[in-house]
Amino acid sequence: MGERQSELLKAIVESYIKNVKPVGSKSLCKKFNCSSATIRNDMSYLEELGYLEKTHTSSGRVPSEKGYHYYVENLMKPKEITGEDLLKLQTIMDNKELVLSDAILKCMEIISDITNYTSIVLGKNSEHNLLKQISIIPIDNKKVVAVLVTSTGHVENKQANIPNDISVKEIVKTGEIINRSLIGTPISQILEKLELEIKPQIAKTMEKYEELCSFFYDAFSDFKEKTDDDIFFSGKTNILSQPEYNEPGKIKEIISKLENIELVKNIETDNKDIKIYIGSQNNFDPDTTVIKTSYNVDGETGTLAIIGPKRMEYDKVVPLLNYLKNFIER
Repeated sequence: MGERQSELLKAIVESYIKNVKPVGSKSLCKKFNCSSATIRNDMSYLEELGYLEKTHTSSGRVPSEKGYHYYVENLMKPKEITGEDLLKLQTIMDNKELVLSDAILKCMEIISDITNYTSIVLGKNSEHNLLKQISIIPIDNKKVVAVLVTSTGHVENKQANIPNDISVKEIVKTGEIINRSLIGTPISQILEKLELEIKPQIAKTMEKYEELCSFFYDAFSDFKEKTDDDIFFSGKTNILSQPEYNEPGKIKEIISKLENIELVKNIETDNKDIKIYIGSQNNFDPDTTVIKTSYNVDGETGTLAIIGPKRMEYDKVVPLLNYLKNFIER
């Protein structure tokens, strides 16, 4: 591919990303100072190479999946983040009152707003995610709320009914024993320690120890499931505003995929670089692009991902994601 053809492909990709309209030869003549016939020949050549495609409704061309790949790998020049957008992100990351996980979520919300794409954070808490506190808050004689706080600032709560044969007082007292014994324990080890170490302690002082331990075992099982794999969306419906998703069938399909937790979990990565998966590469949806990277701070790991159409503003998304990753891991 010659220099002019490369620049022509770049211009067509960026025009289609911006305008969502097939690009004709006449619109490019002035930019390249060439005749329409010359541009058409170059476009035909790029089509033969597989970088462009014709549409059924226009004589113009649109980028193929291969064309987007070539653009991203060879032609794209990342845009500078605007001062306004930079300030929004810095304000969040410099807020010392926010724990890291909350700061990341708020920044991804901002990136979702800036780009109008869907952002996802997949958190994976490690052995460094420890139990900081378990609190039992009585609602009435039959209900309590159990609140769990971890060392990474993760908070979960669960409302639970109290079994008929135990009292609120017994639940609260058992919670105090668990607090004294399990503070600082990795979340992944709590269930085992509850069964092997805490249950014998409770049995010494509480008559209904089996029922009490069963109550807390159920609560911690729910907590563990939630803190093992956290999935957070921002701008979940943003992708539906893209022209690619204006048909009812396609809208239903992409919503179904975003609600499929197992499918979304497949987006997870441990790759430290910013990676771009276009169309058939991403194993999520062939009409989307997924841009993702991982982060690791003090043992807390996760995936940052942006989902949008193949016609994504790659030059805008990549620097935003890269800036956030570098800020997190500084």
